[in-house]
Amino acid sequence: MLVCNDPVSIQAELAQRGISLERWPVAHALPPRADQSTILATYANEVARVQGNGDYETVDTIRMTPDHPDRVDLRSKFLSEHTHFEDEVRFFVEGQGLFSLHIAGEVLVALCERGDLISVPAGTRHWFDMGATPSFCALRFFNNSEGWVANFTGDSIADHFPRLD
Repeated sequence: MLVCNDPVSIQAELAQRGISLERWPVAHALPPRADQSTILATYANEVARVQGNGDYETVDTIRMTPDHPDRVDLRSKFLSEHTHFEDEVRFFVEGQGLFSLHIAGEVLVALCERGDLISVPAGTRHWFDMGATPSFCALRFFNNSEGWVANFTGDSIADHFPRLD
């Protein structure tokens, strides 16, 4: 088991497995109740940067707070191991979330925080934990107009790993 807090080492370990993790400077602060259009406008440069590096036709935001009415249901859904037919690309503009990646018989757990851009290749088994009292906002980039579409594996592996609590 490797436990590491060094960003360069984390990036190298993930890169060996096809996962991209970058840390970008974040100078913008969002108003407490910013809606999706405000968030996207605030981060227009970052959106353009990601869209310029790939074929991401759809961009949206997800913002979770400890009082969000759907937090329990969404956490449960995201905690189930799944894949996507497209890359999962997220840029964290606030807070944090825990990505767990199930690759070739091993599980890698990456804590993504404000300023982190993670790109998980299509078909990679993974799950995401936003914690019991979530507090994060992320830009989500998609190759399709449908947005987040998961293919659940039915594997209970996520139940055997630490969560963000």
